[in-house]
Amino acid sequence: MKNITFTMLKPDSVSKGNIGKIIDKIIQDGFEIVAMKYTRLSIEDASEFYSIHSERPFFGDLISYMTGGPIVAAVLKKENAVEDFRKLIGSTNPLEAEKGTIRNLFADSISENAIHGSDSDENAIIESSFLFEKDEMFQ
Repeated sequence: MKNITFTMLKPDSVSKGNIGKIIDKIIQDGFEIVAMKYTRLSIEDASEFYSIHSERPFFGDLISYMTGGPIVAAVLKKENAVEDFRKLIGSTNPLEAEKGTIRNLFADSISENAIHGSDSDENAIIESSFLFEKDEMFQ
């Protein structure tokens, strides 16, 4: 499962009706969608997914935000997937995100930053497996 990355369109992207626009940008950038679902994270799932941040002061707000509405989770395939996707989504802070990136176009703030993208090949596999069974990924 090399050359995959995991993404989540966060609740703010879904509530603003930006699912199609963001998916279009992802496809236009050469990514193939190998799994996708529209779902909602439970408090338990969000807490487990973001457990790396559990000691941080913003953890409670992050969990509230991520469970506050539906998300779209997807596994994407492309050569150099993780690095290319990180470039496509842009900086966590939309004010610092390069022009034309997903966060530059669709994010409102550091905390409501529109989209998640895996930060390493290892995490891409872990995160993909968190929301998708192996038989749900079509490669």
